Amino acid sequence: MSEFTAEQELKAYREMLLIRRFEEKAGQLYGMGFIGGFCHLYIGQEAVVVGMQMAIKPGDQVITTYRDHGHMLAIGMDPRGVMAELTGRRGGYSRGKGGSMHMFSVDKAFYGGHGIVGANVPLGTGLAFANRYRQNDHVCLTYFGDGAANQGQVYESFNMAKLWRLPVVYIIENNKYAMGTSVGRSSATTDLSQRGRSFDIPGEQVDGMDVRAVKAAGDKAVAHARSGEGPYILEMLTYRYRGHSMSDPAKYRSKEEVQKMRAERDPIEQVKKRILAHQLASEATLKEIEQEIKAIVNDAAEFAQNDAEPDPSELYTDVLLPLADAAE
Repeated sequence: MSEFTAEQELKAYREMLLIRRFEEKAGQLYGMGFIGGFCHLYIGQEAVVVGMQMAIKPGDQVITTYRDHGHMLAIGMDPRGVMAELTGRRGGYSRGKGGSMHMFSVDKAFYGGHGIVGANVPLGTGLAFANRYRQNDHVCLTYFGDGAANQGQVYESFNMAKLWRLPVVYIIENNKYAMGTSVGRSSATTDLSQRGRSFDIPGEQVDGMDVRAVKAAGDKAVAHARSGEGPYILEMLTYRYRGHSMSDPAKYRSKEEVQKMRAERDPIEQVKKRILAHQLASEATLKEIEQEIKAIVNDAAEFAQNDAEPDPSELYTDVLLPLADAAE
């Protein structure tokens, strides 16, 4: 694992902190009733998406699951637009009609946000097929969780991706509990990085709580896919501090387990300690960054609470109708 430069450490710290504070604010707004429906927070897993974003280049695509706010922020989507979509306002990325799990940005090559477990994997494989067809040198990062790793369409995608040597990196965010069942109770084999062995797809487990380890593994996997060698699997060993969703009390694990991870393995605190230990920035500088992030998140929350709701006439816009209905 290579060491980060001062610039990389500070970039990782800032971006992970933005995700953490944004998600904490989203949790608050959900409790206040400003956000309805499902809401899955990314708190604890920030190093995965931030490290992987440091390994790709403009034009590469990202597609993920319903725990998606962190991915949006990491690729540079506007916090105002993300938060406004959570509150169902017209300034949101899906004009207030998609909510937490369904946001997209063509400009940032972000293709969602998908609510059905495992359904985004064949879509990400399709994006990689388009890259191969167009010979555009782009790679698609396709994220899914340990629960989705047991879904059938995932393996159909693996087969096609290897058969056609598609430029896709499959990133399994293994936060140990899927919806609420531990990996050991739900998976016959728990080294998910080896799930592609029967298709001859290489894979490896990565410390998903260390942004440097994620970046190093991401560099290797992305280079493999971009070179024409086909798919690669990265199993990110990570951990979510909150429940599966806002409605999950997470009684299937102990408070001591969560506190131990927070105290010993927190991805943001690891970077902060390195920055201070190597004198890459002062405590005062880090506090300034914290205040900047706080202002960005507060601004997004203020906008999301006061922006107008979609006009009722928008109900049927952006909806694809069957040809017969469209003709009428």
